[in-house]
Amino acid sequence: MTVAEPLPGEHHAPDRAHLDSGLLFSLVAAASFSTSGTLASGLLTAGWTPSLAVTLRIAIAALVLLPMTIRAVHGQWHLLRSNAQTIIAYGVLAVALPQTCYFFAVQRLPVGPAILIEYVAPLVVLVWQWAVHGQRPTKLTITGSAVAVAGLLLVIGISADTALDPIGVLWATGGMFGAAAYFILSAKPDTGLPPMALAGGGLGAGGLLLFVLGLVGVLPFKTGDAVAHYGAWTVPSWVGLLALGLVSAALAYSAGIAATRRLGSRLASFVGLIEVVFAFTWAWLLLGQTPTLVQAGGAVLLLIGVAVVKTGEPD
Repeated sequence: MTVAEPLPGEHHAPDRAHLDSGLLFSLVAAASFSTSGTLASGLLTAGWTPSLAVTLRIAIAALVLLPMTIRAVHGQWHLLRSNAQTIIAYGVLAVALPQTCYFFAVQRLPVGPAILIEYVAPLVVLVWQWAVHGQRPTKLTITGSAVAVAGLLLVIGISADTALDPIGVLWATGGMFGAAAYFILSAKPDTGLPPMALAGGGLGAGGLLLFVLGLVGVLPFKTGDAVAHYGAWTVPSWVGLLALGLVSAALAYSAGIAATRRLGSRLASFVGLIEVVFAFTWAWLLLGQTPTLVQAGGAVLLLIGVAVVKTGEPD
């Protein structure tokens, strides 16, 4: 296998140690992120608004990571000033945008299709690198993209009697662009900003933005019932919120940035597709959501297409 020259703003090809640790971090991130849709669904059916649930999720994560964020930049406070634009962009585009869109999506869609639409993000990453860095896609990449799009059309129900809610699909599409921004911004190696500082700072910036939007009435903030239901399980709503903040945000973003710094945005975005499998599993086990046969076939087709895209790209 030959090693390609790195793209501007990307890592050099990872060595074996970085590859192994990057893959491990990527699996931890995928497993953690995948819980968000299922955990959110229990709260949304209990009457919590998506915007309040996602704001509390991000705020909890930012508070949990605050000591580690301070420790990461202790004695290097200039890094926060010099990377202020990156932190704000990360908070807005990689935290607030995808998570808010995804929570509104799972209010209208089953968790599986919502996460599948969001995880067309690797194709967006490839288009970005082509447009910005001049890396033209190969024929195999184009073929894989066509297969992935065909699979996506099956997932959203274009051939089914009852298609998915179009508003929910639009929300999931917004999450797709936010997920692409997450992979692109997380991979920037030339900032000098420690991964924990980017995670904590970005969560803080994203949470602050959503909180302000809620205060001025742009986003609806409404609490729901004191208990949330997950299939046969009933737990206090604060337990669901705490799990959202600790597992699907604090742990997920920290591990995700560590993985992307080691693997680069392109490879990390494709390895992260395992989140789809985790998400379907959680939705099936806790919510009883099972895809139709057509949607299941579309999911397999989409994942195959994206894998073909990865095969067609230089390592």
